[in-house]
Amino acid sequence: MTAPERALPSLPLALTPVLLTLIVLGVQLFYFDDFTPHVPLAIGLAITGLVGIKLGFNWQDIEKGVFHVIHVSLPSVSVLITVGMIIGVWIASGTVPTLIYYGLTILSPQIFLAAAMILCSVVSLSLGTSWGTVGTVGLALMGIGAGFGIPMYWTAGAVVSGAFFGDKVSPLSDTTNLAPAVTGVDVFSHIKNMMPTTVPSMLIALGIYLFAGFGLIDADGASFERINVITTALQDNFHISIWLLLPALLVIVLAVRRMPPIPSLFAGVLAGAATAMIAQGVSLHDTFTYANSGYSIETGISEIDSLLNRGGIQSMMWTISLVLIALGFGGALEKTGCLETIIQAIMTKIRSFAGIQSAAIGTSMATNLVAGDPYLSIALPGRMYAPVYRGMGYSTLNLSRAVEEGGTLISPLIPWNAGGAFVISALALGVSSGHMENLLYIPLAFACWLSPLFGLIYAHTGLFSPRASEDEKRGWAESGEAVADLSAQGWVDEEESAKAQPATAG
Repeated sequence: MTAPERALPSLPLALTPVLLTLIVLGVQLFYFDDFTPHVPLAIGLAITGLVGIKLGFNWQDIEKGVFHVIHVSLPSVSVLITVGMIIGVWIASGTVPTLIYYGLTILSPQIFLAAAMILCSVVSLSLGTSWGTVGTVGLALMGIGAGFGIPMYWTAGAVVSGAFFGDKVSPLSDTTNLAPAVTGVDVFSHIKNMMPTTVPSMLIALGIYLFAGFGLIDADGASFERINVITTALQDNFHISIWLLLPALLVIVLAVRRMPPIPSLFAGVLAGAATAMIAQGVSLHDTFTYANSGYSIETGISEIDSLLNRGGIQSMMWTISLVLIALGFGGALEKTGCLETIIQAIMTKIRSFAGIQSAAIGTSMATNLVAGDPYLSIALPGRMYAPVYRGMGYSTLNLSRAVEEGGTLISPLIPWNAGGAFVISALALGVSSGHMENLLYIPLAFACWLSPLFGLIYAHTGLFSPRASEDEKRGWAESGEAVADLSAQGWVDEEESAKAQPATAG
Protein backbone atom coordinates (compact mmCIF):
# COMPACT_ATOMS: atom_id res chain seq x y z
CA MET A 1 0.00 0.00 0.00
CA THR A 2 1.51 3.32 -1.08
CA ALA A 3 1.60 6.39 1.14
CA PRO A 4 -1.11 8.98 0.47
CA GLU A 5 -0.20 12.02 -1.61
CA ARG A 6 0.04 15.17 0.51
CA ALA A 7 -0.72 18.63 -0.79
CA LEU A 8 2.17 21.04 -0.99
CA PRO A 9 2.20 23.85 1.60
CA SER A 10 0.98 27.29 0.62
CA LEU A 11 3.67 29.80 -0.28
CA PRO A 12 3.34 31.79 3.00
CA LEU A 13 3.59 28.57 5.02
CA ALA A 14 6.56 27.33 2.95
CA LEU A 15 8.37 30.63 3.49
CA THR A 16 7.76 30.63 7.25
CA PRO A 17 10.62 28.32 8.33
CA VAL A 18 12.99 29.94 5.83
CA LEU A 19 12.35 33.51 6.98
CA LEU A 20 12.29 32.67 10.68
CA THR A 21 15.57 30.78 10.39
CA LEU A 22 17.22 33.69 8.59
CA ILE A 23 15.99 36.05 11.33
CA VAL A 24 17.43 33.84 14.08
CA LEU A 25 20.69 33.52 12.13
CA GLY A 26 20.85 37.29 11.77
CA VAL A 27 20.38 37.79 15.51
CA GLN A 28 23.13 35.27 16.32
CA LEU A 29 25.65 36.52 13.76
CA PHE A 30 25.09 40.28 13.82
CA TYR A 31 23.31 41.22 17.05
CA PHE A 32 25.23 38.85 19.36
CA ASP A 33 28.33 39.02 17.09
CA ASP A 34 28.77 35.27 17.59
CA PHE A 35 29.72 33.15 14.60
CA THR A 36 28.18 29.85 15.70
CA PRO A 37 25.24 29.21 13.37
CA HIS A 38 24.62 25.66 14.66
CA VAL A 39 21.77 26.42 17.06
CA PRO A 40 19.89 28.80 14.70
CA LEU A 41 19.92 26.10 12.01
CA ALA A 42 18.76 23.50 14.55
CA ILE A 43 15.90 25.85 15.48
CA GLY A 44 15.11 26.14 11.77
CA LEU A 45 14.94 22.35 11.53
CA ALA A 46 12.52 22.28 14.47
CA ILE A 47 10.32 24.99 12.89
CA THR A 48 10.27 23.05 9.62
CA GLY A 49 9.25 19.93 11.57
CA LEU A 50 6.29 21.82 13.06
CA VAL A 51 5.28 22.97 9.57
CA GLY A 52 5.47 19.34 8.41
CA ILE A 53 3.28 18.15 11.27
CA LYS A 54 0.71 20.83 10.35
CA LEU A 55 0.76 19.45 6.80
CA GLY A 56 0.00 15.94 8.04
CA PHE A 57 3.49 14.45 8.25
CA ASN A 58 4.48 12.50 11.33
CA TRP A 59 7.93 12.84 12.83
CA GLN A 60 9.09 9.56 11.30
CA ASP A 61 8.37 10.97 7.81
CA ILE A 62 10.32 14.15 8.48
CA GLU A 63 13.14 12.19 10.09
CA LYS A 64 13.47 10.05 6.95
CA GLY A 65 13.79 13.19 4.84
CA VAL A 66 16.44 14.59 7.19
CA PHE A 67 18.53 11.41 7.24
CA HIS A 68 18.14 10.82 3.50
CA VAL A 69 19.90 14.09 2.66
CA ILE A 70 22.53 13.48 5.36
CA HIS A 71 23.16 10.00 3.92
CA VAL A 72 23.60 11.36 0.39
CA SER A 73 26.21 13.83 1.63
CA LEU A 74 28.15 11.45 3.88
CA PRO A 75 31.00 11.20 1.32
CA SER A 76 31.62 14.91 1.96
CA VAL A 77 31.85 14.24 5.69
CA SER A 78 34.31 11.45 4.93
CA VAL A 79 36.41 13.90 2.91
CA LEU A 80 36.38 16.32 5.86
CA ILE A 81 37.62 13.61 8.23
CA THR A 82 40.35 12.53 5.82
CA VAL A 83 41.46 16.10 5.11
CA GLY A 84 41.68 16.70 8.87
CA MET A 85 44.09 13.77 9.15
CA ILE A 86 46.08 14.96 6.14
CA ILE A 87 46.56 18.45 7.59
CA GLY A 88 47.91 17.14 10.90
CA VAL A 89 50.14 14.48 9.35
CA TRP A 90 51.46 16.62 6.46
CA ILE A 91 52.53 19.32 8.92
CA ALA A 92 54.31 16.70 11.04
CA SER A 93 55.96 15.19 7.96
CA GLY A 94 57.33 18.55 6.87
CA THR A 95 55.29 18.60 3.65
CA VAL A 96 53.38 21.78 4.53
CA PRO A 97 56.45 23.51 6.10
CA THR A 98 58.44 22.65 2.94
CA LEU A 99 55.75 24.19 0.73
CA ILE A 100 55.82 27.33 2.88
CA TYR A 101 59.62 27.46 2.87
CA TYR A 102 60.00 27.15 -0.89
CA GLY A 103 57.08 29.48 -1.49
CA LEU A 104 58.74 32.21 0.56
CA THR A 105 62.08 31.73 -1.18
CA ILE A 106 60.83 31.38 -4.77
CA LEU A 107 57.70 33.56 -5.07
CA SER A 108 57.55 37.33 -4.86
CA PRO A 109 54.82 39.29 -3.02
CA GLN A 110 53.72 40.98 -6.26
CA ILE A 111 52.77 37.78 -8.10
CA PHE A 112 51.84 35.74 -5.03
CA LEU A 113 48.04 36.11 -5.18
CA ALA A 114 47.88 35.32 -8.88
CA ALA A 115 50.23 32.35 -8.42
CA ALA A 116 48.14 31.11 -5.47
CA MET A 117 44.97 31.10 -7.58
CA ILE A 118 46.66 29.29 -10.48
CA LEU A 119 48.30 26.70 -8.21
CA CYS A 120 45.03 25.93 -6.41
CA SER A 121 43.23 25.66 -9.75
CA VAL A 122 45.73 23.10 -11.07
CA VAL A 123 45.77 21.04 -7.87
CA SER A 124 41.97 21.07 -7.54
CA LEU A 125 41.56 20.13 -11.21
CA SER A 126 43.92 17.20 -10.62
CA LEU A 127 42.42 16.05 -7.30
CA GLY A 128 38.78 16.75 -8.11
CA THR A 129 38.25 18.16 -4.61
CA SER A 130 38.19 21.81 -3.61
CA TRP A 131 38.13 20.89 0.08
CA GLY A 132 41.25 18.73 -0.20
CA THR A 133 43.02 21.55 -2.06
CA VAL A 134 42.02 24.21 0.48
CA GLY A 135 43.08 22.04 3.44
CA THR A 136 46.53 21.19 2.07
CA VAL A 137 47.99 23.54 -0.55
CA GLY A 138 45.66 26.33 0.58
CA LEU A 139 46.90 26.08 4.15
CA ALA A 140 50.53 26.29 2.99
CA LEU A 141 49.70 29.34 0.87
CA MET A 142 48.18 31.04 3.91
CA GLY A 143 51.57 30.64 5.61
CA ILE A 144 53.40 32.08 2.59
CA GLY A 145 51.00 35.02 2.47
CA ALA A 146 51.54 35.69 6.17
CA GLY A 147 55.29 35.72 5.56
CA PHE A 148 54.83 38.28 2.80
CA GLY A 149 52.67 40.44 5.07
CA ILE A 150 49.60 39.98 2.86
CA PRO A 151 46.26 40.18 4.74
CA MET A 152 44.72 36.76 5.36
CA TYR A 153 41.49 37.62 3.57
CA TRP A 154 43.32 38.44 0.32
CA THR A 155 45.16 35.12 0.36
CA ALA A 156 41.99 33.23 1.28
CA GLY A 157 40.11 34.90 -1.58
CA ALA A 158 42.75 33.77 -4.09
CA VAL A 159 42.84 30.24 -2.65
CA VAL A 160 39.04 29.89 -2.76
CA SER A 161 38.85 31.28 -6.31
CA GLY A 162 41.35 28.73 -7.58
CA ALA A 163 40.27 25.72 -5.54
CA PHE A 164 36.56 25.91 -6.30
CA PHE A 165 37.08 26.72 -9.98
CA GLY A 166 39.40 23.77 -10.41
CA ASP A 167 36.77 21.63 -8.68
CA LYS A 168 34.04 23.00 -10.96
CA VAL A 169 35.68 21.83 -14.19
CA SER A 170 37.33 18.63 -12.97
CA PRO A 171 35.80 15.40 -14.32
CA LEU A 172 36.87 13.79 -11.01
CA SER A 173 34.75 16.19 -8.92
CA ASP A 174 31.54 14.95 -7.30
CA THR A 175 29.63 18.18 -7.98
CA THR A 176 30.84 18.28 -11.59
CA ASN A 177 29.34 14.82 -12.04
CA LEU A 178 26.21 15.56 -9.99
CA ALA A 179 25.08 18.59 -12.04
CA PRO A 180 24.93 16.78 -15.42
CA ALA A 181 23.53 13.65 -13.77
CA VAL A 182 20.43 15.42 -12.39
CA THR A 183 19.88 17.39 -15.62
CA GLY A 184 20.45 14.51 -18.04
CA VAL A 185 23.54 15.64 -19.96
CA ASP A 186 27.02 14.24 -20.59
CA VAL A 187 29.68 15.28 -18.07
CA PHE A 188 32.24 16.33 -20.70
CA SER A 189 29.63 18.33 -22.64
CA HIS A 190 28.77 19.97 -19.31
CA ILE A 191 32.42 20.90 -18.68
CA LYS A 192 32.79 22.27 -22.22
CA ASN A 193 29.64 24.39 -21.81
CA MET A 194 31.05 25.95 -18.62
CA MET A 195 34.08 27.37 -20.43
CA PRO A 196 32.33 30.58 -21.60
CA THR A 197 31.82 31.60 -17.97
CA THR A 198 34.92 29.95 -16.50
CA VAL A 199 37.57 31.45 -18.79
CA PRO A 200 36.61 35.14 -18.55
CA SER A 201 35.98 34.89 -14.80
CA MET A 202 39.40 33.37 -14.18
CA LEU A 203 41.16 35.89 -16.45
CA ILE A 204 39.49 38.85 -14.74
CA ALA A 205 40.27 37.42 -11.29
CA LEU A 206 43.89 36.83 -12.37
CA GLY A 207 44.15 40.44 -13.54
CA ILE A 208 42.71 41.77 -10.26
CA TYR A 209 45.13 39.69 -8.17
CA LEU A 210 48.08 40.91 -10.25
CA PHE A 211 46.89 44.51 -9.93
CA ALA A 212 46.47 44.06 -6.18
CA GLY A 213 49.95 42.54 -5.87
CA PHE A 214 51.64 45.37 -7.75
CA GLY A 215 49.50 48.27 -6.60
CA LEU A 216 47.04 47.74 -3.76
CA ILE A 217 48.95 45.57 -1.28
CA ASP A 218 51.98 47.07 0.42
CA ALA A 219 54.85 44.87 -0.75
CA ASP A 220 57.16 46.62 1.72
CA GLY A 221 55.36 44.65 4.44
CA ALA A 222 57.22 41.59 3.17
CA SER A 223 60.55 42.58 4.66
CA PHE A 224 63.45 40.25 3.96
CA GLU A 225 64.18 40.19 7.67
CA ARG A 226 60.71 38.88 8.49
CA ILE A 227 60.85 36.24 5.74
CA ASN A 228 64.29 35.19 6.92
CA VAL A 229 63.02 34.77 10.50
CA ILE A 230 60.19 32.49 9.32
CA THR A 231 62.34 30.37 6.96
CA THR A 232 65.04 30.01 9.63
CA ALA A 233 62.47 28.90 12.19
CA LEU A 234 61.11 26.33 9.74
CA GLN A 235 64.62 24.97 9.13
CA ASP A 236 65.27 24.82 12.88
CA ASN A 237 62.14 22.80 13.59
CA PHE A 238 61.77 20.65 10.45
CA HIS A 239 63.98 18.85 8.00
CA ILE A 240 63.24 20.73 4.76
CA SER A 241 63.69 18.89 1.46
CA ILE A 242 62.05 18.70 -1.95
CA TRP A 243 61.50 14.96 -1.29
CA LEU A 244 59.02 15.83 1.44
CA LEU A 245 56.57 16.85 -1.29
CA LEU A 246 56.18 13.19 -2.32
CA PRO A 247 52.95 12.65 -0.28
CA ALA A 248 51.31 15.52 -2.18
CA LEU A 249 52.64 14.20 -5.50
CA LEU A 250 51.28 10.73 -4.71
CA VAL A 251 47.77 12.08 -4.14
CA ILE A 252 47.89 14.03 -7.42
CA VAL A 253 49.12 10.96 -9.36
CA LEU A 254 46.35 8.78 -7.92
CA ALA A 255 43.76 11.41 -8.76
CA VAL A 256 45.04 11.74 -12.34
CA ARG A 257 44.77 7.96 -12.64
CA ARG A 258 41.09 8.41 -11.64
CA MET A 259 41.27 6.77 -8.26
CA PRO A 260 38.29 7.77 -6.07
CA PRO A 261 38.96 10.89 -3.94
CA ILE A 262 38.70 9.31 -0.47
CA PRO A 263 41.15 6.41 -1.10
CA SER A 264 43.51 8.86 -2.85
CA LEU A 265 43.43 11.25 0.10
CA PHE A 266 43.84 8.44 2.63
CA ALA A 267 46.88 7.22 0.69
CA GLY A 268 48.21 10.73 1.28
CA VAL A 269 47.63 10.26 5.01
CA LEU A 270 49.62 7.02 5.02
CA ALA A 271 52.41 8.49 2.89
CA GLY A 272 52.56 11.53 5.16
CA ALA A 273 52.73 9.35 8.28
CA ALA A 274 55.59 7.30 6.80
CA THR A 275 57.41 10.49 5.79
CA ALA A 276 56.95 11.97 9.28
CA MET A 277 58.53 8.91 10.90
CA ILE A 278 61.39 8.60 8.39
CA ALA A 279 62.29 12.25 7.73
CA GLN A 280 61.28 13.98 10.98
CA GLY A 281 61.82 11.17 13.49
CA VAL A 282 58.20 11.22 14.69
CA SER A 283 57.07 8.17 16.65
CA LEU A 284 54.15 6.03 15.49
CA HIS A 285 52.09 7.05 18.53
CA ASP A 286 52.71 10.76 17.87
CA THR A 287 51.67 10.24 14.26
CA PHE A 288 48.35 8.81 15.44
CA THR A 289 47.98 11.78 17.80
CA TYR A 290 48.63 14.31 15.03
CA ALA A 291 46.11 12.58 12.74
CA ASN A 292 43.46 12.68 15.46
CA SER A 293 44.14 15.84 17.47
CA GLY A 294 46.33 17.90 15.15
CA TYR A 295 49.94 19.02 15.17
CA SER A 296 51.38 21.05 18.04
CA ILE A 297 54.54 23.17 18.07
CA GLU A 298 55.96 26.25 19.81
CA THR A 299 58.55 28.07 17.68
CA GLY A 300 58.13 31.50 19.23
CA ILE A 301 57.12 32.90 15.80
CA SER A 302 53.41 33.78 16.01
CA GLU A 303 52.78 33.40 12.26
CA ILE A 304 54.18 29.86 12.28
CA ASP A 305 52.58 28.76 15.54
CA SER A 306 49.09 29.98 14.60
CA LEU A 307 49.33 28.26 11.23
CA LEU A 308 50.95 24.94 12.14
CA ASN A 309 49.10 24.22 15.39
CA ARG A 310 46.13 22.65 13.67
CA GLY A 311 44.76 19.69 11.78
CA GLY A 312 43.46 16.33 12.95
CA ILE A 313 40.02 14.76 12.89
CA GLN A 314 38.91 16.67 15.97
CA SER A 315 39.61 20.03 14.32
CA MET A 316 36.93 19.17 11.74
CA MET A 317 34.20 18.43 14.27
CA TRP A 318 32.98 22.05 14.40
CA THR A 319 32.58 21.98 10.62
CA ILE A 320 31.14 18.46 10.51
CA SER A 321 28.52 19.24 13.17
CA LEU A 322 27.52 22.37 11.25
CA VAL A 323 27.33 20.41 7.99
CA LEU A 324 25.11 17.72 9.54
CA ILE A 325 22.70 20.25 11.07
CA ALA A 326 22.54 22.28 7.84
CA LEU A 327 21.92 19.10 5.84
CA GLY A 328 19.17 18.08 8.24
CA PHE A 329 17.50 21.46 7.85
CA GLY A 330 17.70 21.19 4.07
CA GLY A 331 16.33 17.64 4.15
CA ALA A 332 13.36 18.72 6.27
CA LEU A 333 12.60 21.61 3.88
CA GLU A 334 12.70 19.23 0.92
CA LYS A 335 10.63 16.49 2.60
CA THR A 336 7.84 18.85 3.68
CA GLY A 337 7.61 20.33 0.18
CA CYS A 338 8.59 23.84 1.29
CA LEU A 339 11.39 24.14 -1.26
CA GLU A 340 9.22 22.71 -4.04
CA THR A 341 6.46 25.23 -3.31
CA ILE A 342 8.91 28.14 -3.42
CA ILE A 343 10.43 26.93 -6.70
CA GLN A 344 7.00 26.39 -8.27
CA ALA A 345 5.98 29.91 -7.25
CA ILE A 346 9.04 31.22 -9.06
CA MET A 347 8.35 29.08 -12.13
CA THR A 348 4.81 30.44 -12.55
CA LYS A 349 6.27 33.92 -13.08
CA ILE A 350 8.72 32.83 -15.80
CA ARG A 351 7.93 33.78 -19.38
CA SER A 352 11.32 33.58 -21.13
CA PHE A 353 14.59 31.70 -21.31
CA ALA A 354 16.35 34.60 -19.58
CA GLY A 355 13.86 34.24 -16.75
CA ILE A 356 14.29 30.49 -16.32
CA GLN A 357 18.10 30.70 -16.48
CA SER A 358 18.18 33.53 -13.94
CA ALA A 359 15.74 31.63 -11.72
CA ALA A 360 17.86 28.46 -11.85
CA ILE A 361 21.01 30.34 -10.82
CA GLY A 362 19.13 32.28 -8.15
CA THR A 363 17.42 29.18 -6.76
CA SER A 364 20.74 27.35 -6.42
CA MET A 365 22.18 30.37 -4.59
CA ALA A 366 19.13 30.65 -2.32
CA THR A 367 19.20 26.93 -1.51
CA ASN A 368 22.86 27.29 -0.59
CA LEU A 369 21.96 30.25 1.61
CA VAL A 370 19.03 28.63 3.39
CA ALA A 371 19.80 24.90 3.44
CA GLY A 372 23.58 25.22 3.75
CA ASP A 373 24.25 22.29 1.42
CA PRO A 374 25.92 22.55 -2.02
CA TYR A 375 24.62 19.12 -3.06
CA LEU A 376 20.99 20.01 -2.38
CA SER A 377 21.48 23.35 -4.15
CA ILE A 378 22.47 21.44 -7.30
CA ALA A 379 20.16 18.43 -7.12
CA LEU A 380 16.88 20.15 -6.21
CA PRO A 381 16.80 22.91 -8.88
CA GLY A 382 18.29 20.48 -11.39
CA ARG A 383 15.36 18.09 -10.92
CA MET A 384 12.69 20.80 -10.71
CA TYR A 385 13.67 22.97 -13.70
CA ALA A 386 14.74 20.30 -16.23
CA PRO A 387 11.24 19.70 -17.68
CA VAL A 388 10.79 23.46 -18.20
CA TYR A 389 13.98 23.71 -20.28
CA ARG A 390 12.81 20.76 -22.37
CA GLY A 391 9.43 22.42 -22.86
CA MET A 392 11.18 25.59 -24.05
CA GLY A 393 13.35 23.65 -26.49
CA TYR A 394 16.60 24.70 -24.78
CA SER A 395 19.40 22.29 -23.96
CA THR A 396 19.59 21.30 -20.31
CA LEU A 397 23.31 22.06 -20.59
CA ASN A 398 22.19 25.60 -19.72
CA LEU A 399 20.60 24.26 -16.54
CA SER A 400 23.60 22.13 -15.54
CA ARG A 401 25.83 25.20 -15.87
CA ALA A 402 23.39 27.35 -13.88
CA VAL A 403 23.15 24.97 -10.91
CA GLU A 404 26.90 24.30 -10.90
CA GLU A 405 27.64 28.01 -10.68
CA GLY A 406 24.92 28.82 -8.17
CA GLY A 407 25.74 25.68 -6.18
CA THR A 408 29.45 24.82 -6.28
CA LEU A 409 30.84 28.35 -6.59
CA ILE A 410 28.56 30.15 -4.12
CA SER A 411 28.93 27.47 -1.43
CA PRO A 412 32.30 28.76 -0.06
CA LEU A 413 30.97 32.33 0.07
CA ILE A 414 28.27 31.54 2.67
CA PRO A 415 29.86 31.17 6.13
CA TRP A 416 27.29 28.72 7.52
CA ASN A 417 27.23 26.64 4.34
CA ALA A 418 29.24 23.40 4.31
CA GLY A 419 31.74 24.95 1.89
CA GLY A 420 32.09 28.25 3.74
CA ALA A 421 32.39 26.58 7.14
CA PHE A 422 35.19 24.35 5.85
CA VAL A 423 37.09 27.26 4.29
CA ILE A 424 36.94 29.26 7.53
CA SER A 425 38.08 26.29 9.61
CA ALA A 426 40.78 24.90 7.30
CA LEU A 427 42.38 28.27 6.50
CA ALA A 428 42.50 29.34 10.15
CA LEU A 429 40.53 32.51 9.49
CA GLY A 430 39.56 32.75 13.16
CA VAL A 431 36.07 34.15 12.50
CA SER A 432 34.60 32.30 15.49
CA SER A 433 37.09 34.05 17.78
CA GLY A 434 36.05 37.51 16.69
CA HIS A 435 38.19 38.21 13.60
CA MET A 436 35.15 39.02 11.47
CA GLU A 437 37.26 41.12 9.09
CA ASN A 438 38.56 37.84 7.64
CA LEU A 439 35.12 37.35 6.08
CA LEU A 440 36.34 39.89 3.54
CA TYR A 441 37.62 36.84 1.64
CA ILE A 442 34.03 36.51 0.36
CA PRO A 443 34.04 39.55 -1.99
CA LEU A 444 37.72 38.91 -2.77
CA ALA A 445 37.01 35.41 -4.15
CA PHE A 446 36.38 37.13 -7.46
CA ALA A 447 36.19 34.08 -9.70
CA CYS A 448 33.42 32.50 -7.64
CA TRP A 449 30.89 35.31 -8.01
CA LEU A 450 31.97 36.55 -11.45
CA SER A 451 31.04 33.25 -13.09
CA PRO A 452 27.31 33.36 -12.15
CA LEU A 453 27.35 37.02 -13.19
CA PHE A 454 28.56 36.05 -16.67
CA GLY A 455 25.88 33.34 -16.70
CA LEU A 456 23.20 35.97 -16.08
CA ILE A 457 24.63 38.19 -18.85
CA TYR A 458 24.55 35.29 -21.32
CA ALA A 459 20.98 34.43 -20.31
CA HIS A 460 19.78 37.94 -21.17
CA THR A 461 21.83 38.30 -24.36
CA GLY A 462 21.35 34.77 -25.68
CA LEU A 463 25.11 34.23 -25.99
CA PHE A 464 26.43 30.74 -25.24
CA SER A 465 22.88 29.52 -24.54
CA PRO A 466 22.47 26.44 -26.75
CA ARG A 467 19.07 25.22 -27.87
CA ALA A 468 18.36 21.49 -27.73
CA SER A 469 19.87 19.52 -30.59
CA GLU A 470 17.86 16.94 -32.48
CA ASP A 471 19.88 14.19 -30.79
CA GLU A 472 19.06 15.65 -27.38
CA LYS A 473 15.33 15.86 -28.18
CA ARG A 474 15.40 12.29 -29.48
CA GLY A 475 17.10 11.22 -26.26
CA TRP A 476 14.35 12.87 -24.18
CA ALA A 477 11.69 11.02 -26.16
CA GLU A 478 13.43 7.63 -25.92
CA SER A 479 14.07 7.93 -22.19
CA GLY A 480 10.60 9.27 -21.41
CA GLU A 481 11.97 12.33 -19.62
CA ALA A 482 9.35 14.87 -18.56
CA VAL A 483 8.70 17.87 -20.77
CA ALA A 484 6.72 20.72 -19.22
CA ASP A 485 3.52 21.95 -20.86
CA LEU A 486 4.08 25.69 -20.80
CA SER A 487 0.93 26.78 -22.60
CA ALA A 488 -0.97 27.28 -19.36
CA GLN A 489 1.75 29.66 -18.12
CA GLY A 490 1.50 31.75 -21.27
CA TRP A 491 5.13 31.21 -22.13
CA VAL A 492 6.10 32.08 -25.68
CA ASP A 493 9.26 31.00 -27.48
CA GLU A 494 10.64 34.40 -28.56
CA GLU A 495 12.58 32.90 -31.50
CA GLU A 496 9.60 31.00 -32.94
CA SER A 497 7.28 33.93 -32.22
CA ALA A 498 9.53 36.33 -34.11
CA LYS A 499 9.55 33.98 -37.13
CA ALA A 500 5.77 33.84 -37.12
CA GLN A 501 5.22 37.63 -37.05
CA PRO A 502 3.98 39.03 -40.38
CA ALA A 503 6.15 41.70 -41.95
CA THR A 504 4.79 45.22 -41.57
CA ALA A 505 4.97 47.93 -44.16
CA GLY A 506 7.66 50.53 -43.59
